[in-house]
Amino acid sequence: MTLIERVQRGEIKALSIKQPYPHHIFHNGKDVENRDWPTKGRGWFIIHAGVSKSEIDESEMHLPRGGIVGMARIVDCVTEMDSQWFFGKYGFVLRDAFPVELIPCKGQLGFFTPPQDVLVQLASTLRARSADNG
Repeated sequence: MTLIERVQRGEIKALSIKQPYPHHIFHNGKDVENRDWPTKGRGWFIIHAGVSKSEIDESEMHLPRGGIVGMARIVDCVTEMDSQWFFGKYGFVLRDAFPVELIPCKGQLGFFTPPQDVLVQLASTLRARSADNG
């Protein structure tokens, strides 16, 4: 089954991350997501940018918030890592991250399944993206 089909079926979970960290994942080489809890999950996940402004400064107010902004793969969960971005108790090691245009969606704590209409929209975005890259 393709990634697009798995997204549309709701088999790929989302995780809310406060801006500017999704931006740093996509554009500045942030290779780890810090958490106070571990995950056994590996593979693709959907990156949701929360609505909170608590981590951003005035120059970052333009960053998309309140919805799906991309995807990445979790390849490991570590308690130490040689990365400028690691400062957590646990770090979800990220690979293959890519952004998408904001798809509005309410976030939740922990991993969650976005509503079906959001998943359909993301799948459509991924189809268009693969056609453009194909």
